[in-house]
Amino acid sequence: MCGIFGYCNYLVERSRGEIIDTLVEGLQRLEYRGYDSTGIAIDGDTPDKTLLYKQIGKVDALKQEIARDAPERDIAFASHCGIAHTRWATHGEPRQINCHPQRSDSQNAFTVVHNGIITNFRELRTLLANRGYTFESDTDTECIAILFKHLYDENLSNGHELDFHELTKLVLTELEGSYGLLCKSVHYPEEVIATRKGSPLLIGVKSDKKLKVDFVDIEFPDDTAGKPDTPLGSKNATPNASSRNLLNGNRRTRPFDGNNLLPLTANEFNLRHSQSRAFLSEDGTPNPVEFFVSSDAASVIKHTKKVLFLEDDDIAHIYDGELHIHRSRRPEVGASMTRSIQTLEMELAQIMKGPYKHFMQKEIFEQPDSALNTMRGRIDFENGSIMLGGLKAWLPAVRRARRLIMIACGTSYHSCLATRAMFEELSEIPVSVELASDFLDRKCPVFRDDVCCFVSQSGETADTMLALNYCLERGALTLGIVNSVGSSISRATHCGVHINAGPEIGVASTKAYTSQYIALVMFALSLSDDRVSKIERRKDIIRGLHNIPDQIREVLQLESRIKELCQNDLKDHKSLLVLGRGYQFASALEGALKIKEISYMHSEGVLAGELKHGVLALVDEQLPIIAFGTRDSLFPKVVSSIEQVTARKGRPIIICNTNDEVWAKKAETNKLLTLEVPQTVDCLQGLLNIIPLQLVSYWLAVNRGIDVDFPRNLAKSVTVE
Repeated sequence: MCGIFGYCNYLVERSRGEIIDTLVEGLQRLEYRGYDSTGIAIDGDTPDKTLLYKQIGKVDALKQEIARDAPERDIAFASHCGIAHTRWATHGEPRQINCHPQRSDSQNAFTVVHNGIITNFRELRTLLANRGYTFESDTDTECIAILFKHLYDENLSNGHELDFHELTKLVLTELEGSYGLLCKSVHYPEEVIATRKGSPLLIGVKSDKKLKVDFVDIEFPDDTAGKPDTPLGSKNATPNASSRNLLNGNRRTRPFDGNNLLPLTANEFNLRHSQSRAFLSEDGTPNPVEFFVSSDAASVIKHTKKVLFLEDDDIAHIYDGELHIHRSRRPEVGASMTRSIQTLEMELAQIMKGPYKHFMQKEIFEQPDSALNTMRGRIDFENGSIMLGGLKAWLPAVRRARRLIMIACGTSYHSCLATRAMFEELSEIPVSVELASDFLDRKCPVFRDDVCCFVSQSGETADTMLALNYCLERGALTLGIVNSVGSSISRATHCGVHINAGPEIGVASTKAYTSQYIALVMFALSLSDDRVSKIERRKDIIRGLHNIPDQIREVLQLESRIKELCQNDLKDHKSLLVLGRGYQFASALEGALKIKEISYMHSEGVLAGELKHGVLALVDEQLPIIAFGTRDSLFPKVVSSIEQVTARKGRPIIICNTNDEVWAKKAETNKLLTLEVPQTVDCLQGLLNIIPLQLVSYWLAVNRGIDVDFPRNLAKSVTVE
């Protein structure tokens, strides 16, 4: 939910004004994730000062707070590290004192920004309070900042000053829960620590010179050296090879020219023995470089496409123009010894609104292209074949599975429901669809011959990640269906498919839903390509997929009609029912979810076959109802259900196929409103039927004056439980 952004420049001169603008703009790129307060931490006029600016509300309020203080913007920094944050309250209501960055003391010795939840913060708070530390906020994050200071002071009093990453290791051993965090300190000028556990972080690299290698080595502890071992409450510490021993006079100091700290040369400071190969120059001189640390690639893409994704328990230490990644334990067998620097495919234009008023509207109208991109290079329409490179080698194992468990949350869960019947029909493998939170609550039995499919737009959804870890521990084969390349789910699963929908900024998922749907259809088709009895059915579905982008484009032409419908027929109502059956039950659930999360109008997706079991009690001439009446094998039953509604004076809006005579006649006799969509294969009809509901939710919200892209109480990526 929250957003992290950090900026470090080394031998790239930037004024304080430029640094502030970079940090604030980075936060603006993260606004879509949802937040209630913001803040930044930057260097003061002298090396031992850190300036904090925090404010509740939007990023614009933070700009005003900075302008009120009027820091000197023209001071130039050859090297500098700043951190920034957008917070969504978990501990402590939105107040300025609870905004991030959180500090260790009134001198801002350590400042921290943090995504996630520290589950043992109460115990830490009690212990630190007993040591004489005072707390000024209600947050769990403040404990982290104070813990940094406590352990730093403890080691210092015992004669050693730990390197920043060694100090971080000690801090992390005391933390329980999830975190993505950045830390800067006056004791470690021009340095920043980035680390994660269950919350995404990536590092963008910008340099005029080409990196020598496209990876960063992981630095593991030397088992033969002494290790810093001052846990919380210990009286003694043992310095290791990378510690700075004050008693020996080796404390690291940098030359200061009156305005800025100057970079150290290798001869001036030799306590750090490792160098990061990616950042070595040919002649040994330092490379000018900029680093951008973020919880989301959207805030980095303007500056660079070269990014490195951190894994859980990585400690990234940025200093002297280099990036070092440390781990606290020796590697397991088969574990990667490097972190690759990847090139993002995202373009800046993809995260801009263009001619549209809202990101949600833009993304609804991008669906013809996003659907095509999901299929591009994967379906040979001429030969009727599917090639999913990320699944090809694993398909035999999936076909041998005892059952397929599909696990997701929210909209992703609905995409699983929409395709479940197709999986069962084509593969004849039993399929269960689970909400990730409920799956974990029940401790659902999982076995080695199960295949678990995890679907997530962001690839970072907290409940889905926990369910994934649960299944991995039990030896099940796991696969991911995700949109975000490099996300936690895409890296943790054995295999999977990127849906290639492009960045989705709007909180309400639209194009990701249709692309997930198509990706799951292709997965089901791949599973059945060895079944002779399903050849004709597969051909029909593939032909249907070929037409889907053009058919979506046709459905989008209904926007003006739907806009008028929302203004006249649905404007003042407080509740709405959406009816569907068979393949359209998932469409009913997804449509109802869109309406409630964007327009704040109560809406409920109802299985049409369940009307008599209670729902009919709600039906009268006042209740607005939208019903899916498109053609498939269940069409007669759907018609019967809708007749039950009209017999009780209900006037449902029918989403039906173009030129359907049945609904044309009923529209005349019962004065029903219809929205006509093209007809396609039954299992693909939901891809077209959901578009009118997306437009209904959008225009209902616009008519009510609601900020469509930032619905209250919601965030794009749910990274905390």
